[in-house]
Amino acid sequence: MKMLAVFVILVHVSQHASAVELYEGEEFVLLPCEFDTADVIDPSVVWSRCDLEPPTIHLRHQGGDELGNQNQLYSGRTSMMADALRTGDLSLKLSKLRLSDSGTYTCIVRKRSGGEKRVTNVLLRVKERFPSWATALLVLLAVGLLVFGGLLVHFRHYFMSVYKVNVDSGVESVQLPCKTIIHLPKDVTAEWKDRYKNKVHTYPDDYLPGEQHQVYRGRTEMKRNPLKTRDFSLTLKYPSANDSDFYICIVYTKEKSILMKKRVVLLVKDCQVEVEEREESVLLPFKTTPNLPDDAMVGWIRYVPSPIVTVHVFQHGSDQPKEQDQVYRDRTEMKKDLLKTGDLSLTLKNPKHTDTGTYECTIYNRNWEVMRMKTVQLKVKERIQIKDETINIRTRSSSTDPTPLMEDQSV
Repeated sequence: MKMLAVFVILVHVSQHASAVELYEGEEFVLLPCEFDTADVIDPSVVWSRCDLEPPTIHLRHQGGDELGNQNQLYSGRTSMMADALRTGDLSLKLSKLRLSDSGTYTCIVRKRSGGEKRVTNVLLRVKERFPSWATALLVLLAVGLLVFGGLLVHFRHYFMSVYKVNVDSGVESVQLPCKTIIHLPKDVTAEWKDRYKNKVHTYPDDYLPGEQHQVYRGRTEMKRNPLKTRDFSLTLKYPSANDSDFYICIVYTKEKSILMKKRVVLLVKDCQVEVEEREESVLLPFKTTPNLPDDAMVGWIRYVPSPIVTVHVFQHGSDQPKEQDQVYRDRTEMKKDLLKTGDLSLTLKNPKHTDTGTYECTIYNRNWEVMRMKTVQLKVKERIQIKDETINIRTRSSSTDPTPLMEDQSV
């Protein structure tokens, strides 16, 4: 009861606010929101805009996203980390920015008992791209800088502090560049971290148990002799749309003096699968590192359109048909040695138009921590059957015969 009173009182405390500015058409923006949910019983978080109807932008419970009352302007464009309510990182990822996205977004944490706290307000301003006359002027200026620009392109990995990498989902690996031309001492350390400061990779790679975040274990490597080549670029294996993020490469001395710091933006496109209705089956692909833990749990869900539906569950070394939704009963199949091979692809039999949606596969360890995750967009094209009105010309004696055409019938 005391905890509830404290929670309600917090509602009246002055809130943090921040502002973000981007241009129309940007791939995504992250609206920040952090709150310690450790002492909150059965928390949920809702992002909203009070100037819209309905105002809900994104709602997440412990069990996952609930998008039934989501404003249609944001359909398919919002997402949160799967373990957001556990870690307290309640930031909202908004994709494919539009001018109409400008506004004040509110992050609210709710309790099962009814109390809530407005954690933060974020003012988002989406600005229009340059007008045509300004673009033309920039083109004219660019002509005079072609030679200089060519040199920058050639040596871009050495000079750029921010670099953007785009890749399609399904490729075997992607390289995040981090190079320098300066001379480095022998005792330097290089670290790659993601936006959440999780350790992605270090050089030398003498990790202590648990140092490297489990999402990246077995998926990262550097080239040999990075000190000699001055190339600390990172290879990330089996990238998925869930790996789209900001990554930072830091090279520092034994005394922790930073020699180089570079930022890389990785954008991995969602895997898209298209099939016609009445096909025998369709494959939702997901390949990752082999030799996953024997006690790992693999779950496929469909979360768009809402409500969230359980498609397939693999746990304790076998499929768990009782856990899946009736709609997918006897229609899904995964390989038997999936944890050993790392091939977590799902075969969906007899795909229907109603199967169209966004599917997500998540691998959990025995502590229910997320190890791997992939999103697949499935589109099942509805098959329109045109009625066959074949006629038999032998029943017509002339082109002016008004008698209806009849098909031959055999007795």
